[in-house]
Amino acid sequence: MDMFKPLEVSDEGGAKGPSESEKVRCLIIGSGPAGYTAAIYAARANLSPVLYTGMQPGGQLTTTTEVDNYPGYPEGVTGPVMMENLRKQAERFGTVVKQGSATSADLSKRPFRVTIDEEREVIADVLIIATGATAKYLGIDAEKRYAGMGVSACATCDGFFYKGKDVAVVGGGDTACEEASYLAGLCRKVYMIVRRDVFRASKAMQERVFSTSNIEILWKHEAVDLFGENGVEGALLLKNRGTDSEEEVKIAIDGFFLAIGHAPNSEIFKEYLETDKAGYIKTTPGTSKTAIPGVFAAGDIQDPHYRQAVTAAGSGCMAAIDAERFLSTAEQEKGK
Repeated sequence: MDMFKPLEVSDEGGAKGPSESEKVRCLIIGSGPAGYTAAIYAARANLSPVLYTGMQPGGQLTTTTEVDNYPGYPEGVTGPVMMENLRKQAERFGTVVKQGSATSADLSKRPFRVTIDEEREVIADVLIIATGATAKYLGIDAEKRYAGMGVSACATCDGFFYKGKDVAVVGGGDTACEEASYLAGLCRKVYMIVRRDVFRASKAMQERVFSTSNIEILWKHEAVDLFGENGVEGALLLKNRGTDSEEEVKIAIDGFFLAIGHAPNSEIFKEYLETDKAGYIKTTPGTSKTAIPGVFAAGDIQDPHYRQAVTAAGSGCMAAIDAERFLSTAEQEKGK
C-alpha cells in the first residue's frame, strides 16, 4: 500500500487538508451487510479492498438483538455477532478493515479522493459507497433506554417477536401504514400514533389501514415517553384537544415501532452523484452503478424500499462484481 504525506503547508505553518494519504485499488465506505459483503467479493477477486467502518461499525444491525430472518441461521443470531462474523470473513480473504468515517469526497475525476475523519485522504481507483441510512427517531430519552427492549424502527425485522401482542406504530405516511398493516397480521392490536388528523399516505395505503379491524388510529396524538420494568410495557401520549389544550393518555403496549422515515447517509456525495428527493443515491436499474463510472452504491444508501440485511448483502455482492469488471476493462484499455 503506497503511503505518503503531502508536503503542502499553509502560511500559518500547519498542514493544508489531510495530514496523510494512502492509495488503494478498491475503497469501501461502510461496514453493514452491504459493505462487508462487497469486501468479501472484492477481496476474493484480488481487488485488495480497504474498508472504513464509519461511525457505527457493523451498521444498524449492531443495535438489533435477535435476527431471525437472515438465511443460514436456523436458530437465529444477534446483530452484533452476525456483523462480527461478516467482518472476520472479509478479513480472512485479505480485506483491510479500518476505523474511521468519510467526512468529505472529491469524485470529480478518477482516481477518487475520500477524506477520513478530516485527517487521512484515501485515493481510490474504484469506490463502493455502503454508508447506509439512519432511521429517524422522535428524540425522546426512552427510545435509547428501551433500544432492543421494545423499541424498533423495522417491523419486518422485529415484528415476529410481538406475535399476539399489542404494539404501536408512530407515523402517518406510506411507511407507517405499511408497517402497521404488516404488524396487524402478526399482532393482536396495532395502535397508529398520528400527530395530525389526516394521513400523509397514499389513498391505497389509507384504505388498507382503514379496512384492517385490529388497527386503531390515534389521531392528533404525540408520543412523549415509554414505561416498563424490563422492556416497553406502555407509552405516554399527549392528545391535542385543540385551543392549546392537551390531555395525557396512556396505552399498554409491548412494542413501539418508529415509522417516520430514514435519512440516507449521502450528504458528502450529493455534489457529484444523482440522488432522489430524499437523498438516496440513484443507481442504474439492475446494477450498483452510479452516474460516475467507477463509483458504485450498495445497501440502504440506494434502497428506500426494502432496507433488509439480505437485500443489502446482495447489492454488496453486485457492487464488488461491477467494480471488478470496471477495473478489468479499464486496465485492459490502458494496456493497449
